[in-house]
Amino acid sequence: MTETLSIPAPAEDAAPEASEREEPAAGPSSGLTETADLPRPAAADGPAEAFDLLYARLARPLLRQTYLLTGDPAPAGQAVRHAFRQAWERWPEVAVDRDPAGWVRTAAYDHALSPWHRLDPRRRAARRDGTGNGAGNGTGNGTESGGRLPPEALLDLPPSYRRTLLLHDGLGLGLSETAAESEASTAATAARLMHAREALAEYVPGLRRVAPDRRREIIRSMLEELADAGSLPGLPSARTARDGSERTVRLRTGASFGAAALVAAAALLASLAGPQAHDSARQAPRGAGAPAVSGSSPDGQENRAAG
Repeated sequence: MTETLSIPAPAEDAAPEASEREEPAAGPSSGLTETADLPRPAAADGPAEAFDLLYARLARPLLRQTYLLTGDPAPAGQAVRHAFRQAWERWPEVAVDRDPAGWVRTAAYDHALSPWHRLDPRRRAARRDGTGNGAGNGTGNGTESGGRLPPEALLDLPPSYRRTLLLHDGLGLGLSETAAESEASTAATAARLMHAREALAEYVPGLRRVAPDRRREIIRSMLEELADAGSLPGLPSARTARDGSERTVRLRTGASFGAAALVAAAALLASLAGPQAHDSARQAPRGAGAPAVSGSSPDGQENRAAG
């Protein structure tokens, strides 16, 4: 006989109000997947409206997903902003993609799980502060009885396992879809998922006694509850995201033109100084006692022979 864990009701979203300089992004205040009751980008009249519709459907859920991957609200927000900046810069490519939401999600996950984040001393300090909650023995914070998942349960997983678990159990993607988005084989994805679930069971031993067909639903509920517990930052509006992306492109273009102008100026100076330097070298005075002999003169050959 299998035992089921109690699934806690989702808590209210703990995200703070956006700052005065930022308009809050539209979208659901809870949940890990994009909201289904908003219009899809395909229904938009132009590129800007299509981007805005995608942003409204995806930005807030994506922030919650990247928070689960990083365990830190600041880099989670950075990953979402970075992904949507890239999406607007490459919108002709994103707009015709089979899954525009998946394109943006991949960009956000890649940024959130980038290895250089682990070198940030603030991240390491936050990680140290978040540990020590009875991990691994099922006795801390009522983990075994209440089915609560501590943050370190995810952060202790390798990044590829974290990503696989979130895509498959958290977002409900199929195994082949998860493998494709993770750029891994189906067999490798299945192995990562199995090991990730086993690692979670070290924190929540009751998962081992849950029927397999219920385990996915319970893990998803745990992930949503963990995301609800985070104090997530505000996000800029879709228009602010587009404007920021366009400023980045202008700055990058200006820097490229500036570098090209410097190279051209250096080449011009070198070409002007080259002949003058050569003539100066030919007209330089000879040192005292130096023979005035031309290397190609017959007299010069006789003088060298006499010497």
